[in-house]
Amino acid sequence: MQLSKTEEELMNHIWKLKKGFMKDLLEAYPEPKPKTTTVATLLKRMADKGFVGYKLFGKSREYYPLVKKQDYFSKHVNGLIKNFFNDSSSQFASFFTKETNLSKVELEELRAIIDNEIKNK
Repeated sequence: MQLSKTEEELMNHIWKLKKGFMKDLLEAYPEPKPKTTTVATLLKRMADKGFVGYKLFGKSREYYPLVKKQDYFSKHVNGLIKNFFNDSSSQFASFFTKETNLSKVELEELRAIIDNEIKNK
């Protein structure tokens, strides 16, 4: 299951905070801040999808992530590779390195990461 763009934005705040009450989540947004009812609706949908959980403290809820950020984006990237690059990681890597205007230093850093992964396999 996937998050909408607005749900993903809220999820990023939750991941960053690790846990938080409604006021904490609202404070995490830049101006203009969304309405409380909007965030409450998003949280309900995200809880229904299994992305967030909460603990009750009286009438207040403290929200926390049920899905790790890395797991979510890993699934996202793998879906992108499957759907847009014929399930070919090398086609994705070729596109990524050519189309993102990476500097020579960034490309060298990527090479070091890849070389390290090859060494560990």
